[in-house]
Amino acid sequence: MARRLTQNKAIVLPHPECCPTNPATHVNCPNCEVKYCCSECRLKAYNEHHKVLCPALHNCDSQQLDNLEEIWRSFHYPPETATVMLLLRIIARVKLEPNKDEFRQTIESFCHESTNESENIAHKLLGSKYKGQLEVLRKHIKSIIYDDSLSFWFTDDGFVSLFALLGTNQQGIGSSALSIWAKKCDSLNLPQDERQNLDQLIDNLYEEMDNVSGEFLNCEGAGLYMMQSKCNHSCAPNAEVCFLHNNHRLTVKAIKDIHHDEEITISYLNKCELSRSRHSRQKYLRENYLFTCKCEKCYNEADDPDETSDEDLSSDSDEMQ
Repeated sequence: MARRLTQNKAIVLPHPECCPTNPATHVNCPNCEVKYCCSECRLKAYNEHHKVLCPALHNCDSQQLDNLEEIWRSFHYPPETATVMLLLRIIARVKLEPNKDEFRQTIESFCHESTNESENIAHKLLGSKYKGQLEVLRKHIKSIIYDDSLSFWFTDDGFVSLFALLGTNQQGIGSSALSIWAKKCDSLNLPQDERQNLDQLIDNLYEEMDNVSGEFLNCEGAGLYMMQSKCNHSCAPNAEVCFLHNNHRLTVKAIKDIHHDEEITISYLNKCELSRSRHSRQKYLRENYLFTCKCEKCYNEADDPDETSDEDLSSDSDEMQ
């Protein structure tokens, strides 16, 4: 994980005994050497998408995959919680499904609108400003994994709708082996000089990861969760998304008493974003989720001035350039 988030394959971390992963169960794809945590995960991945995407099986060109990820990074997307590879895996999964129409309909049952015409809102990454970049992605993905049964997804409108589906539904998977390793390192009983060196190493590591990967350091991937996607947003939610089992299994956990017939709500914003002004919160939600929030907190702050929080002044740097 440290190597991926720093893009530095030479990193070697001390105190491997603090790592929660079990190297004894790690296995590679026998064809392309992609690594998996265990043989069960390798088999599941092979049956769901890797049979199509494995470069060594001549179904997919490794150079094309590398080029796609390079194009994606050049557009300044967060590398973990908005991964272009999820698009390829969805398409590969459809190609392998015996009932293609049923699985495609399942995917399209997620919200996949790029505009909210009733409120005249368009997703910030799907407007005319980024049309050229989206077209580059569409053509490159089509050259890698086109399928006649999904021809609409490869049209201009279809690709935008598929992209919107991910933009409004992707959930970062917060199972961080690295953060567990760092916490266990903190509890080690070490001589003072070793402690200082270890603390400095960890500080430098997180600084390097932040420079390369941005703020998404406790996230090991992205996924789509059908039930969680049905939860509406509130700036004062009564539940939260968490990963209690430190794997891909998502939990929606109550954070306050929820009364009978009360709607379960979560926040689409992180804690820092929730602390910002009503104007800033609503701006983010309109641009990314295509709605104007009318939750109780926003209602109570309706008379606040429409001022953007200071933290938002440089937010444009996080968008595609």
